[in-house]
Amino acid sequence: MVMIGSRDGHLPVRIDDSGSSPGTANGRSSSRRWAVRLALVAGAMLTAALGFGYVGFASGLVAREPVTVSRTDAIVVVTGGAQRIGDAIGLLGAERGSRLLISGVNEKTSREELAKLNPASRELLGCCVDLDYRARNTIGNAIEARRWVRRHEFGSLLLVTSNYHMPRALAEFSHAMPGVRVVPHPVVTDQIDTAGWWHDWRTVKILVPEYAKYLVARLRSVLEDDPETSRLSVIIGGRKPVSPKPASLLGPENEKRSRLGVGARGA
Repeated sequence: MVMIGSRDGHLPVRIDDSGSSPGTANGRSSSRRWAVRLALVAGAMLTAALGFGYVGFASGLVAREPVTVSRTDAIVVVTGGAQRIGDAIGLLGAERGSRLLISGVNEKTSREELAKLNPASRELLGCCVDLDYRARNTIGNAIEARRWVRRHEFGSLLLVTSNYHMPRALAEFSHAMPGVRVVPHPVVTDQIDTAGWWHDWRTVKILVPEYAKYLVARLRSVLEDDPETSRLSVIIGGRKPVSPKPASLLGPENEKRSRLGVGARGA
């Protein structure tokens, strides 16, 4: 700052050599404070919205399996829980659908192993059940189910999965097949107490990530039209939701053949 005197006796003139006036500096400081305050308010509002959304998500989960089940053209069960497949086969036996797709089966699990776990349903497993080994996640389940539905020309599906997984699965299936009626059939187990989600830490550890995945699924349905060309699903999951291998090359039988082939070449 420089003080310049005046020859005519007036007061000296004060010049700020910093390049800006005190008023400008104060204005910038005030703008920064307002920006910080707005960011804090926006963050608090977003946190509150997510919190209320989670409460609605957890509170809305079905705590009991439906007593009456609508009849649909077919049934799809998403693997991931021991009780899911048994319930789906039971629904097939009760003629709630004409055919069943078990989606996301481990490549080492054969039809015979499933029959051993469900001996009373061996005949159904032989005639009316298809196994999908390609799906790697829920998006993949929806993609493979859509291909299966189109191949058989089904118009309605009974979707079987765990109650906490149902909102996300329903969002993915509905997005993949907007012209198909998807009826949810949530499976409820004693291992996860969704009815008392607020006091069971084990349940909270399951529901919080599931709620986050559900939000991402809803966001994807807005930003992307076709799950088969989804870039977000690859980024989020770290790989494509469906195995690039043809369905005919997947399964325990093919795995055994490939091992035998490797052994023969090694010999």
